[in-house]
Amino acid sequence: MKAVIAGYARSPFHFARKGALAEVRPDTLAAEVVKGLLRRTDLDPSLLEDILLGCAYPEAAQGNNLARIVGLLAGLPHEVGGMTVNRFCGSSMQAVHIAAAQIESGMGDAFLCVGVESMTMVPQGGFNFSPSPELKANTDAYISMGETAENVAERWHVSRADQEALAVQSHRKAAAARDEGRLAGEIVPIAAVSGELISADGCIRPATSLEALAGLKPAFRSDGVVTAGTSSPLTDGAAAVLVVSDAFAARHGLQALARIKSFATVGVDPAVMGIGPIPATRKALARAGLTVADLDVVEINEAFSSQALACIRELGLNPATVNLDGGGLAIGHPLGATGARITGKAASLLVREKGRYALATQCIGGGQGIATVLERV
Repeated sequence: MKAVIAGYARSPFHFARKGALAEVRPDTLAAEVVKGLLRRTDLDPSLLEDILLGCAYPEAAQGNNLARIVGLLAGLPHEVGGMTVNRFCGSSMQAVHIAAAQIESGMGDAFLCVGVESMTMVPQGGFNFSPSPELKANTDAYISMGETAENVAERWHVSRADQEALAVQSHRKAAAARDEGRLAGEIVPIAAVSGELISADGCIRPATSLEALAGLKPAFRSDGVVTAGTSSPLTDGAAAVLVVSDAFAARHGLQALARIKSFATVGVDPAVMGIGPIPATRKALARAGLTVADLDVVEINEAFSSQALACIRELGLNPATVNLDGGGLAIGHPLGATGARITGKAASLLVREKGRYALATQCIGGGQGIATVLERV
């Protein structure tokens, strides 16, 4: 059996702390996306094998076994279990990989792969940071993500001007996609605590300009080249992908968007964690028997402009295929949710663009990379 993506949905993404979803609990946010996806696919939830949920900082309001909590909140039958997965920013893409592996080994037919992060309610780093003294003293295991972005910019010679150009482009693409209705179909509206129904993203800034970005101070080093404008914003959001066997999709009348052809994870030097997509992509493409030239659609998470550009250049990606509706700089990067978003997005873009192969890939805090290769059914 082959694993296919048969559905994708997400919440709107909004700024942490000051955005429209700041008071919405992450378990509620994820449950609403799960319910929305099940309504759209008209799938009987009792047929699900499991919920696999990715979260980068699973504590406090997103603690316990969050996958199980979300399943119960979404009204799924008690018989459908849940497992919470943590690979930092790659958590929900890892959930997709686990589901695909189980399907192809005959251990289940249908999985909900979910990701969520409230960077309002659980800060990056969590509430009780307690690093290993040995690692902290002798390695870059706990280096700040901003410092890694500066390191990548320096080592891969990514100028501030080029970083700002990518940020402007990301916002313009995302704004055009929103205004032309290309994002609405993937978004499940969420009720804010005020009762207002939130149905559109809140991080996209169409007025972003090169002039405005040039005026920002460096965010992480006084003499640096990375600013708040070339970093993905702290974001609240959730996303979900339905992963099933091809036989299950045919049996239940589900539209298979794309086949999961291959995937890979790697480790890299934590000091330059942003380059993780380079070796992860090469490994995944080799497993699929493909090259970069075969890719029609690429979703690469824009954690920072510097790392996204370094990866695009080093891999030789065609910019015309990359982040067609904008990336994390504009849409946002709710850590645990991004993997599900970009994997589901890549699958839906393959259908829209009538391409054959797509890549979804991310860097991961602590020095890792993850990649998924998809093939349109």
